[in-house]
Amino acid sequence: MSADPGTPTLDQLRVFLTVVETGSFAGAARKLYRATSVVSYAIANLELQLGVQLFDRKTTRKPQLTEAGRTVLAEARTVFNGVDGLRAKVKGLVQGLEAEVRLALDVMLPASRVADALKAFSLEFPTVALRLQVEALGAIAQLVLDGESTLGVSSPFHADVSGIERIGIGSVELIPVAAPDHPLALGNPNPPGAARDHVQLVLSDRSQLTRDKDYAVVSPRSWRLADLGAKHMLLREGIGWGNMPTDMVEDDLATGRLVQLNLPELQSRPYIFDVIYRTDTPPGPAARWLIERFVQQVR
Repeated sequence: MSADPGTPTLDQLRVFLTVVETGSFAGAARKLYRATSVVSYAIANLELQLGVQLFDRKTTRKPQLTEAGRTVLAEARTVFNGVDGLRAKVKGLVQGLEAEVRLALDVMLPASRVADALKAFSLEFPTVALRLQVEALGAIAQLVLDGESTLGVSSPFHADVSGIERIGIGSVELIPVAAPDHPLALGNPNPPGAARDHVQLVLSDRSQLTRDKDYAVVSPRSWRLADLGAKHMLLREGIGWGNMPTDMVEDDLATGRLVQLNLPELQSRPYIFDVIYRTDTPPGPAARWLIERFVQQVR
């Protein structure tokens, strides 16, 4: 056998995979609409070209894969899957389908909504790559304006920014919470202004759009955090109080790790979500489908 195997053709690999799938040369011939002798000849040529025996034809009536055949089988499947993926992606491009959708999501968007949309998207558009970023406040709009993201899901802090289209997709409730031993958790209700005497944990970002803006900040003593997970952790440890989306703290409220605060100046409030994209860069078919999925979640 040759130590330097040749390069098999896709047709040879197709015949090989079909023989394995059907379990016989005759079965492969019927599936491929070819004569059994043609299938046998193709396998013999493939073995000669690769320099290995793929099937044991002597000890059993049906062709059985040799150890070398099992190794070649795995590689042949990888090659064919890659070719099928290439064909599907090119077909999508010819039909106007995007090669990639870049999505920036607000950290406040419930995980259940994110999972629903992205699982459905991967099934509907298996050839479209998706690049996901999770940001806060004005950072989402900044990514869309800079052309880094195709779509964004963000609260409308950027309503006065031109060049952006917006589609409403519902909201989530924000509630003030703290650890059960926090002084504000012991007041029922707290007197007006009590929240100003304690550290408030505030979500912030580094974008130019909202860098110097505050939202629902009532305490002059505030800690600025760019990560909602870090804020959640500090709240449970009793380091300050702050507003959190209800879906993210519902287990903590149920188990008593956090409590909802009774603050006269700050009750629950909606945090609204918009899908946004640049006016001069309208979304393609896959991105439009993703927008509609977010809209349907609210319906």
